[in-house]
Amino acid sequence: MEGYWCFLALLASALLLGFCSVVFALVWVLHYREGLAWDGGNAEFNWHPVLLITGFVFVQGIAIIVYRLPWTWKCSKFLMKLIHAGLNTIALVLAVIALVAVWDFHNAKSIPNMYSLHSWIGLTAVICYALQLVLGVAVFLLPFAPGSLRATLMPIHAYFGLLIFGTVIATALMGFTEKLIFALSSPGYQYKDSPPEAIFVNVLGVLILVFGAVVLWMATRPHWKRPQEPDLKISHRNGGTLDKEGSTMTDCSNAEKSDVEFNSEAARKRNLKLDEAGQRSTM
Repeated sequence: MEGYWCFLALLASALLLGFCSVVFALVWVLHYREGLAWDGGNAEFNWHPVLLITGFVFVQGIAIIVYRLPWTWKCSKFLMKLIHAGLNTIALVLAVIALVAVWDFHNAKSIPNMYSLHSWIGLTAVICYALQLVLGVAVFLLPFAPGSLRATLMPIHAYFGLLIFGTVIATALMGFTEKLIFALSSPGYQYKDSPPEAIFVNVLGVLILVFGAVVLWMATRPHWKRPQEPDLKISHRNGGTLDKEGSTMTDCSNAEKSDVEFNSEAARKRNLKLDEAGQRSTM
């Protein structure tokens, strides 16, 4: 793998930035806000940033680069698809819970829903993410879609995945600003006065932005892409064929194994032909 140590450094940076973002979100709501609860009050709203940063930012970012991990290249492609889909499913579930929390809070406080640009883009991102996940499972995980359809949709799927991820980060930054303007409204303790909470949340926003930049850089470097696995078509005695995806990478811990036993008579004839060719080359 070209630039292996650079990749490891960026991976460690991404994990550290993502983890710190989650910790900062927890410290923000536990120290500066009113903690976490599910009672229709401000503490219920606090689930919104915590769950979105954890799932929609951190977990989604890891799901994007999981294919790039070189030590997983000997794992079957199907296993990596399951991990990718599983991480994205976790991110979607956390995002939906976060939306329920803010919706319930708004209704309890008689605050209108869906009036800000943050809410418009945020809900759009969640809907697009859900559609992206369903389409990805139907086309790339389940064995029903033809190879031509997969090849056509793969670049579109990858593009929209990165687009949604970037949109989520932009929406999160808008949400931070919106929350701080509303929350820091006391005389002498307003957002424009740069109180400690404002500075703390601004740093959180920078962490998320840099995390997103690192993930997008890793995901768009062609030399860090998982090697293409050819679809093998193995002939059988009955004239049928077997399409096996990633048959050279079926086990993460063992060496490559063949799971199809060829007819011994066919193998013997093939060896005889090779021997004859070798004899002719030495005459």
